[in-house]
Amino acid sequence: MKTQILIIGTTLAVLSTLQAQDIPQNQVPSVIVNEFNKEFSKATDIEWEMDGNLYSVDFEIGWNIDHEVWYNTEGKIVKHKKDISKKELPKTVKNRLEKSFKGYTIDDLEQITDNKETVYKMELKSLTKTDWDIVIDASGNVLSKIAD
Repeated sequence: MKTQILIIGTTLAVLSTLQAQDIPQNQVPSVIVNEFNKEFSKATDIEWEMDGNLYSVDFEIGWNIDHEVWYNTEGKIVKHKKDISKKELPKTVKNRLEKSFKGYTIDDLEQITDNKETVYKMELKSLTKTDWDIVIDASGNVLSKIAD
């Protein structure tokens, strides 16, 4: 069931991204801009989009750590996607990777928090085995595994 929900959510996110429109910051409600500036005061390379009824902002913090955050009209974060390093993975996720994907290297690692649930999306690469795009929840459960 969680896999179906994740697949449906991912599909809807992709479809809504196709319809997103860039907007200047002065067209974003001040409550959202204020919350963004309070939470991410060190953000650079900021780009706003209207994504359905949500406001989406792409930005970087530090050494090119990419973030994408979606806000509702009340200024609350509903989804946050950011690049992370392998050392930032929870132990349960690291254990699953060591057990089920031994010999693979991780590429394009993202932490996605959506409706207060966190998952980790990544590409797993191997010189001798099938490459995979996977999604693992914080408990170490593989929610999606697609051959790449």
